[in-house]
Amino acid sequence: MLIYILIIPLSVKAAEMPSSVPLDIKNATTITSWKSSNTWSNYSNLRHTVKKPVSVIQPITSSIKANPANGKKLVANRKKGNCVACHILPDVSQPGNIGMNLSFIGAWNLPDQLLFNYIYDARIYNPNTVMPPWGAHNILTTDEIKDIVSYLKTLTIPVPLPQRRIPTNNVDNLDEFENPAMFELETGADLFIESCQKCHKNPEDKFAKWAVTMPKFEPRLNKIIGIEEFITRHAKATTNVKYLLQSEENLALTIYLRNLANGQKIAVDTSDTNTNLALKRGKTLTQRKIGQLNFACTDCHKKNSGKWIRGQYLKKLTNIIDHYPTYRSGKDAIWDINKRIQWCNLAARANDLPPDAAEYADIELYLTVESNGSELSVPGFGP
Repeated sequence: MLIYILIIPLSVKAAEMPSSVPLDIKNATTITSWKSSNTWSNYSNLRHTVKKPVSVIQPITSSIKANPANGKKLVANRKKGNCVACHILPDVSQPGNIGMNLSFIGAWNLPDQLLFNYIYDARIYNPNTVMPPWGAHNILTTDEIKDIVSYLKTLTIPVPLPQRRIPTNNVDNLDEFENPAMFELETGADLFIESCQKCHKNPEDKFAKWAVTMPKFEPRLNKIIGIEEFITRHAKATTNVKYLLQSEENLALTIYLRNLANGQKIAVDTSDTNTNLALKRGKTLTQRKIGQLNFACTDCHKKNSGKWIRGQYLKKLTNIIDHYPTYRSGKDAIWDINKRIQWCNLAARANDLPPDAAEYADIELYLTVESNGSELSVPGFGP
């Protein structure tokens, strides 16, 4: 299936896909005609920017006396305030620590207007805040914010961050008894024999380094494409089979081809103009605030890496890509990197994009280059 790329010596870096490689550039690459089923179109996503002006200070002329009991419920409600995701508060087993410790904020005697407006739209005070604009983005009503303020004013006793171990993965991700994704290696090998081996003999040798050079810029599509999209388009062009993105077949073949390069160091070349521009776009996209929660990738994985968001430990953006596709035990599913980015979009309450979106490919390129020098170990295993 992939014989045409072998005309490039493996010792030579090529930042662009050779035009001699057959690719189907007309047909759909996804399982169905893709359309986001979510309703956050009023907020920015990775493709569209919706400007939401920073609020002006909402005047509070008298002391707030609302319902502190309801406020306590709201700070733990995942669909509403969810303050405990980022702040230490009493009676919470797994609070986050991205934001300040609020467990004794009532002892600070802060003005009610400041408390209310910081929750309503913290950008009033800090344009670079990672705190969502709860009121301005219609997550909390004015009355709900007043309930939360009333609750916070009752808190006077400090609570420390609970002791938690930084998660370490003690699972051998290449052990089939530990990692269910290892069974997809056999499926991928069978698919390779069925669809690819007629043209590609000795894949263990021929593809020993290919995966660590991907993704690449494809001039015919005017975009970066990764291994998953390459498989879809090349298979359709050469054998007329449909290994569509995020299908079991596509994931299996991706795992197989990446696994052949296990132990090799990621070495994506960015020297050509198009790849370099895509790299810059990918970096910029990780800094874009998106969704109703107004989060950027870097809010969690750069500014606050090494901290906790509720029960999740936030890792850096570097060395993320070297184990994808990966089995996510909490989801009982294998995800490629685009699926992971889609999920993060939804977590920020932003409309996700189709798996073959150019924006995801640019981010994949950026994440991969950030991991240059790290060794592939695919398939991965994680929570």
